[in-house]
Amino acid sequence: MNNLLAGVLPQEGGLETSSSWKYSAAVFLCGLLTIVGVMAGIHSIIAGHEHTFGVSRAVPWGILIGAYVFFVVTSTGLCIVASVGHVFGLKNFNPIAKRAVFMSIATIVAGFLVIAFEIENSWRMPVGNVVGANPTSNIWWMGTLYGAYLFFMMIEFVMLQKDQHRNAMMFGLAGLLTGVVAHSNLGAVFGLLSGREFWHGPYMPIYFITSAAMSGCVAIIFFTYLAYRANNWKMSPEMKLSMESVAKLGALMMAIILFFTSWKMITGVTGNPPGKYAAMMSLLNGPYSINFWVGEVALGMIIPFILILAVRGRNMRMLFVASLAGMIGIFFMRYDLVVVGQLVPHYHGMGLVDYPELFSYMPTPHELIITLSGFAFCGFLFLAGEKLFRGHLSEDH
Repeated sequence: MNNLLAGVLPQEGGLETSSSWKYSAAVFLCGLLTIVGVMAGIHSIIAGHEHTFGVSRAVPWGILIGAYVFFVVTSTGLCIVASVGHVFGLKNFNPIAKRAVFMSIATIVAGFLVIAFEIENSWRMPVGNVVGANPTSNIWWMGTLYGAYLFFMMIEFVMLQKDQHRNAMMFGLAGLLTGVVAHSNLGAVFGLLSGREFWHGPYMPIYFITSAAMSGCVAIIFFTYLAYRANNWKMSPEMKLSMESVAKLGALMMAIILFFTSWKMITGVTGNPPGKYAAMMSLLNGPYSINFWVGEVALGMIIPFILILAVRGRNMRMLFVASLAGMIGIFFMRYDLVVVGQLVPHYHGMGLVDYPELFSYMPTPHELIITLSGFAFCGFLFLAGEKLFRGHLSEDH
């Protein structure tokens, strides 16, 4: 075990992390918030979700599913960005490869933490996944494929740390293929639900993959700048060029997602399609309009796109501002995607007495604390990873 750790944990070289009290306080705070979230999750299991969560039979998926989708989308995106360098050989992406692979592991583990408490009997999940395997279920495939994806990404990271780049490339390719299939399958979890017109259609799996690439670009810029800023490191010219390349790829993905979103809204309101029109209008000028226009459109796409183009991807501070806005906006995208798709009743438009036009949902303190703990756990792994792996400096492949 010691020999294995010695091969994975760098003994010399790399960058020296900050030993200031602020860095230690950030690690402690993230760890504390994670523990508080776990305690809230355990209490929700004991007391029952019907007493602690805001979900219902009408709206069974809430902010925890939205947070889970956010984390796994980001994880797949980080895997895609990392593979551009050490799998497909674009050297400009090599400097961010190790950090991207590590954070893809951290984000999906944070997603697993959140989903574990969303599933009321979470301890049955791994057993049921094997004993009660159901190949016709998208959700079964989701659990199986993401488990395989996590395994491949962990092996890839170990190979990168040991400078076994050929093996890392093979496991990276396996992780990429598994992640893309798992992620398109996650899109199919929504897209194959014919009873939910807001989600239904072939658009969802394609949208999920494209938005994952955008999320990965935004996330690696965010985490890389934060790591260098928190530890007072100076970026090398190679790292700055890598950040510029990632930013430009991210801007391209934002333009594509903006295109997707525009046509999704146009087709959703043209002709008043049953079940879809009401959901679209709740985003355009209804109760979720602020989420959509400010969160999704402004923060998630327009502002980052303009900032990246304005500085041509070369001003690191502006790239961080763009990535911060993008991360916030992307969370709104995932939350709205999950929640708004359930708000339209099945008998909407039939004029039934005492039947709501739209269902409602509001996250409870338990849900918010568990969601916050997912972000805190991700932050804890990020800070610990920077210290343990000395800034994730990559050698030339």
